[in-house]
This record gives sequence, C-alpha cells and structure tokens, in this order.
Amino acid sequence: MVEAGRRFSARAGALRSSKVRELLKWIGRDVISLGGGVPDPASFPMEEIKRIILDVLEERGAAALQYAPTEGLDELRGEIARFMSRRGVRAREENVLVTSGSQEALELIARVFIDPGDPVLSDNPTYLGAIQAFAVYGPRMVGVPMDEAGLRVDAMEAALKRLGGEGSRAKLAYLIPTCQNPTGRTMSVERRRAVLELAEEHDFLVVEDDPYSYFYLDGVEPPSLKSMDGSGRVIYVSTVSKILAPGLRLGWVVADEEIVEKLAIAKQGVTLQSPTLSMYVLLEALKRGLVDRQLPKLKEIYRVRRDAMLEALETYMPEGVRWTRPSGGMFVWLEAPERVDMDALLPLALTKYKVAYVPGSAFHVDGGGQNTARLSFSYPPLDAMREGVARLAKLIAEHAAARAAPAGG
Repeated sequence: MVEAGRRFSARAGALRSSKVRELLKWIGRDVISLGGGVPDPASFPMEEIKRIILDVLEERGAAALQYAPTEGLDELRGEIARFMSRRGVRAREENVLVTSGSQEALELIARVFIDPGDPVLSDNPTYLGAIQAFAVYGPRMVGVPMDEAGLRVDAMEAALKRLGGEGSRAKLAYLIPTCQNPTGRTMSVERRRAVLELAEEHDFLVVEDDPYSYFYLDGVEPPSLKSMDGSGRVIYVSTVSKILAPGLRLGWVVADEEIVEKLAIAKQGVTLQSPTLSMYVLLEALKRGLVDRQLPKLKEIYRVRRDAMLEALETYMPEGVRWTRPSGGMFVWLEAPERVDMDALLPLALTKYKVAYVPGSAFHVDGGGQNTARLSFSYPPLDAMREGVARLAKLIAEHAAARAAPAGG
C-alpha cells in the first residue's frame, strides 16, 4: 500500500482539522449542540427562495446552469455594491468580488498577501477558520487581547512597537469588529478610528470580517471599518450564510480594484468561480428586497435566543464562571476557573453529559485559553439550549470541585 503521508508537502503539514467541523458530526446523535454557529432554520426564507429558484430556471435557466465570470455575475456585483452603499460603504461593481462563502475570501486573502514569517495581527481570541486559512501560508500570528469594548488598541500599538523594535512590521490585521466571533463583543467607534490611524501610521492593511453585524442587537449599529476607510486600507469580507442560507455558499469581498483583480486571479486556481445558480438566487433576493426584509426578522430571532442563553447561564452556572453579554451575533464566550480544562472535558461532555461546545483554545493564536469555551445560541430549540447549559454547568461544577479537593481527601 502506498505511504502517501511521506509525500505530503511541507505546507500540508500546517493543515489542521476544524474543531467546529468535527463537532457538527455530533448533531442529531442525542447530543445538544452548543458548538457550531449553525443558523436557526427558522431564519431561512424557504418559500421566497423556492419561488426565486423556479423563476430563475424558468427565465434564465441556460445562463444559471452555465459557467460564469470568476469575479461573479456583473449584475450581482452591482447589486452587492448598492447593498453595501445602503450600509454606509461606498462601492462600485469593480470593487466587488463574489466568493464561495467568506471562508474562500479568507483563503484568497492569505494566498495573495501572506509570505512565511509575515506578522499578522488579530483579535485574541479570534475566528478559528481564519487561523486555519492563514496557517497554511506560515504567518507569524500576533494576538491582541480584548476587553468588553473589543480589541484593546493600546495592546495593538504596543505589539506594533515591539515588531518595529525587532526590525519587522505587520502586513495585515484580521479583525471582526462587530459581534465578534467567538466573544460576541463589539469594538467601540473610538477604537475603530484608532485602529485605522494605526494602520496609516504603521502601513498595514486591515481585513474586516463582517458576518454578524446584520443582527447587532444593542441599539444603533456602529459603522463598519470599511465605511470609515479613507485610503483603501480595509478589505471587507461578508457572507449570505447568516442572512439567507449557508447552503448557497456565497460571500463577497469589497476592496480597491487592484486588490479585487489580484484576488480574482487567485480564485481562478481555487474554485474558478462561485456557483452560478446561487449567484442568480442572490441577485434576485437583493433585487426583490428579500435580503433587506430579512434583517429585522433576524434581529428578533437572535435576540430571543441570546437572551434565553444568558438567562440559562445566570440560572445554572456555578460560582467562578464568567461569560460575555454579546452585542449580537451567535456566540457567548465562557471563562471557567483556571483549574478547569475545557479541552480535557470535551470527550466527557459529549459521551456522558451529551452536550457539545467548542473549547476556547481553538480560537487563541498563542495556544492559551484552556479554561474557556465558545457557546452558540443560534441552533438548538430554546428548551434544549437551556438543558444544554444546565448539563455543561453540572460538568464544570463537578470538575471544579474535584480539582479543588485536597490530595488524598
């Protein structure tokens, strides 16, 4: 039998399985999943999408089943640009690249911009899919700590000065400023301005990942970094996975033309193009106002879910456990006492307590966070969510008590 492993490339050695994707396998196995950020199926506008698909096949069937330009359908790029303009981002068709979900956008950005050893700043903790996408290209990830107001700009500035003292400089900063994954925190407007000022001063680009701002729940949604960008430093990434349906596998990048052109060339060697039928569905969803009508519905769905999880945490979690109050999105960030290893407890959680979560260490670029976890309130029925939190609380309480007991006691 061929030993393929010894033929793998050095780059293949950097490939790691996603803990979230692994946990999705447990859905439907008598396990309550507080793991993956799977949208509530009640948020899917199924009847509207069904009508759109039938109309597209009836009116544009040959085109919808044919190849399309790598950059995306021109008409769709124009509609996305208008959608972004309604959200405060000035864009033209030429500034938009359609991607196969936002994950492909992150892969393309990494492929185009990251050389081995390049310093890349990020929130810490941050989205593990970005860590995965970037790791293959060998960057030096520099995590910047957060507090309740999001990324700590003072810590970012200190990191940039350390890099300068080493004769190095950041090439990119990857940030999720609104309803951050995994913490749910939102960066203040003042800090957003400060980040852009640091980007100018230290000459780096900012990748703004924005899947969750559509259901920001705490008053007036803060402006995106891209809407505040006066010099073209921000590469904006978003997706329809949370606002229509993840099965469409569509996202987009908004950036300066030069960047879009280079990303499109990279895309030719990855997926060639995004799914044509899905692009026509999104085009019609935008033209018919379906996307705009979805947004207030999403806010109400996820407000109820967030508040239910926060209530369950207050009810069941033992003393010494802390958690964030997310400004929106799909996630709560939980911090157990230092002596509680959430990585080590996961197999027991899955097999005995029948509850799934994502260990927080997966989101740390520096290998920390063993006492943390990300909990998703987006998918399970509300009663199951409460029961899942109760089970997790019992596991943490029992483990913390056992670890606190004196040796031989």
